[in-house]
Formats: sequence, structure tokens, C-alpha cells
Amino acid sequence: MVVDGLDEADRAVDRLFHALADATRRDMLRRCGRGELSVSRLAAAYPMSFAAVQKHVTVLERAGLVTKERRGREQLVRTDPDAVARARRALDALESAWRDRMTGLLSEEEGGQEAPDTG
Repeated sequence: MVVDGLDEADRAVDRLFHALADATRRDMLRRCGRGELSVSRLAAAYPMSFAAVQKHVTVLERAGLVTKERRGREQLVRTDPDAVARARRALDALESAWRDRMTGLLSEEEGGQEAPDTG
């Protein structure tokens, strides 16, 4: 189901988690986090076509998880260190919303019960 009316911040979070949902992209992110790698060197690590690796890198780039820089004939890929912080903030916001909801439910539940008889 697609929700209409999402703002750009919501779409950015969607792109972020879509990119992180794939194990190959998470591995690429880890590899590039150790130091920038060319797309061709990255492609050598996976049993898939160069074009498939480029598509994975494009998804990571659109999500803001990596940046690409052309140097000569190579495109170098580097993990954006702030990207993990963005993912953490999105998860923290979800956790906070759920905790608030649970607190509200518990309060409603307690408000509906009679006080125990202590006498």
C-alpha cells in the first residue's frame, strides 16, 4: 500500500530504508565505510554483473548513504557518515511514537479499572 501525501522527509526515509533492506547494499555500505572504493573494485567482490553493482550503488546514492566522485576514469564510492545518524533518528522517532502510544494505551487501561479495595 502506498500512502498519498508523503512529504519529502518521509520519501527520504523511505529511500533510506529501501536501500538498507538489501543485504548486498548493506555489505557495500560496510566496505565503502572502510575507505572509498571504485565501482569496478566493488563489483569484483560480488557474483553479479557490473551493471547490477552500479544499480545498487545508485540506490545507495539516491538514499544519501554514499557519494560518488569521478576521478579520471574511475568513480569512487564513499559512505556518508551522517547517513547512519539519519537512519538512527528515523528509528528513534518511530520508537518514540510507539512508546507514546503504549503509554496512552496503558493510561486508558488503568483509568478504566476500579481502585483496589484496601479496607
